[in-house]
Amino acid sequence: MTGAKKELIKDVFGVGARITIAVTFLWACVHKVADPFDFALQVATYQILPLSLVNLQAIVLPWVELVCGALLVAGLLTRATALVTCGMNVMFIVAISMALAADLHLQCGCFASSAAGEEMDAGLIVRDSGLLVLGAALVYLKPDRLTLDRWLERRRRHA
Repeated sequence: MTGAKKELIKDVFGVGARITIAVTFLWACVHKVADPFDFALQVATYQILPLSLVNLQAIVLPWVELVCGALLVAGLLTRATALVTCGMNVMFIVAISMALAADLHLQCGCFASSAAGEEMDAGLIVRDSGLLVLGAALVYLKPDRLTLDRWLERRRRHA
């Protein structure tokens, strides 16, 4: 396989991984930003955080998801942003695992309000693990050619 073909495959994978993670995080933040009170209730039902931190988590997390999603779409700070999404996915996997182990019957709070959500199951761990693997690949790989990172790198080299 030629070097150009390998680069093309890496670029297609990079774009696909960035967009997959970005769309997931952007979609996940919509209801949380729109109804932080409901999201705070969902966070509290996990029974992991002290109540004094629930509101902070419910207010900060959706905006971090929004910023990460937007940065990944643009391909700006791709590796750092992917690392942040990896950290969030680890946090989600741990929280869901703890809730399942404690036999808590609740909605994950991932994409919908508590009234519209489905009860969580192990499939959520599989989904978040897949997103974690994609994020780790973005941290490891050089950003694809369709990122602002690469465009800025080329401009710096030619300046």
